[in-house]
Amino acid sequence: MAESGREDRSWTNPSVRVLTGDGDPVARITEKAKSLVFRAVQDRWQGPPFDPFWLAQYCGISVVPRDDIPDARLVTQPKGKTVIEYNPNQPHARVRFSLAHEIGHTLFPDYPETTRNRTQLVQGRADDWQLELLCNLAAAEILMPSGPISGEFAGEVTLEKLMPLWKEYDVSPEAFLIRTASVTNQPVSIFAAARSGDEGRSVYRLDYCIPAGSSSIRMPHGLLISDDSVLKECTAIGFTAKGFERWNGTEVFVECVGIPPYPGRTFPRVVGLVREKGKVPVEPLEIEYRKGDVTETRGTDTRVVAHIVNDKASTWGAGAALSIARRWPLAHSDFRNWSIARREDFELGVVHQFEVSDNLWVASMVAQHGYGESLKPRIRYAPLRDCLLQVSSFASEYHASVHMPRIGTGFAGGNWKVIENLIIETLISRGVKVFVYDLPNAKDKSQAYLDSSLTISP
Repeated sequence: MAESGREDRSWTNPSVRVLTGDGDPVARITEKAKSLVFRAVQDRWQGPPFDPFWLAQYCGISVVPRDDIPDARLVTQPKGKTVIEYNPNQPHARVRFSLAHEIGHTLFPDYPETTRNRTQLVQGRADDWQLELLCNLAAAEILMPSGPISGEFAGEVTLEKLMPLWKEYDVSPEAFLIRTASVTNQPVSIFAAARSGDEGRSVYRLDYCIPAGSSSIRMPHGLLISDDSVLKECTAIGFTAKGFERWNGTEVFVECVGIPPYPGRTFPRVVGLVREKGKVPVEPLEIEYRKGDVTETRGTDTRVVAHIVNDKASTWGAGAALSIARRWPLAHSDFRNWSIARREDFELGVVHQFEVSDNLWVASMVAQHGYGESLKPRIRYAPLRDCLLQVSSFASEYHASVHMPRIGTGFAGGNWKVIENLIIETLISRGVKVFVYDLPNAKDKSQAYLDSSLTISP
């Protein structure tokens, strides 16, 4: 049985240190990638699948095919022009991931200083794997702003179940598994590891371990995996292995697959799933869609009615907000009084809660910028995610279910696939039940509620 131990290492790569200082590089690069994605989707980046060629153009980056390079690289030309050169003869999914990876390099402040190569190191350092790892994480965020949805993970999540899905979504195994961690409520953790050296006898070092859903496994970055681990069976890209092992003192079941190595390395990296030995699947959760009016929630449990409002008006004048105001006028007047009296707090990303009766709350999420006609969507995805996280914490504390219209898809102009994914990531994956209501006579689901249309100023 494999055992593992600690390696006392810190983030040493200069580019990584410039990005984060003494902060957490994984959290920082994920935040920056999400911010870029949210801006692009607000500017009508469409998907899934989300096209990295479009995103590169959006970022002002030229993309040039070249048959004479192995994979892809980021080059800064004279006058500061940024170019991604890529090999068009690679498989389609790899081209997409390589482009997203190179876009990830531009999230580092010092990226113009050195040509970044996807498969070979130029003026390389021994710790350049740290930079490559973080760009892989950025690529996962870029390629999968939405999907997969939790319904695809009914029952136990296994590598065998997931492999056909990442091919369907046309993304790399690593990108798909990282996204899986954010949308499933099952007790699994996602990991990536690479050999600590470029020799066959080198042990594996854990790059990251991301807990999903109800997983209790949180292995530290830099953990050394025993040299008799099943990871060593993944000697080529696409090779799989599984088995019971002991990692950091915990009995675990590991499933893994080989993926392309870091630049300049011979042996594949390994990604996969790890679960605590004997841990059984939890009841799978997914959004439950209902025909009905969100102001007529069903059930006797504690319920939260969540809707979107904008950051410029205090009166609820149309859509689901108007329906909520008519049904619960005290919730409307309390919000209006709060937004006027606490103007400094009335901003994107905040949530105003009001208890309308025993076991029933209204949560007004400020996640739309302004109101009225606009050439671009008024939804703001990053503040919406912040709002949903607050609602999730409140619902978890009070053991409440969350009820909402199809938020952000009316006058706010949002992409429901992206919004749906945010709901799954912030609520469903944390075990909160969510019900989404569409009016029975709605002609188009995206117009079932013209939500968050606050059209009257105070």
